[in-house]
Amino acid sequence: MDRIAVVLLTAALVVVFALLAATAAGVLARLDGATYPAAIVRGAAAFAAVLTLAAAVTAVLAQLLQ
Repeated sequence: MDRIAVVLLTAALVVVFALLAATAAGVLARLDGATYPAAIVRGAAAFAAVLTLAAAVTAVLAQLLQ
């Protein structure tokens, strides 16, 4: 039961971190003069990049710990 809680809390933390990165990327794009749609696209790309990086790190760690 404790292991499931740790996995869920870690997943929630990764999603929160991805949302923060996406927000920062969108705000910086907007401050740089991008339109709102372009800033949202840049934020979405940052969100996807963070989630992809987290999945890759998780896969590597899972292989190393077995």
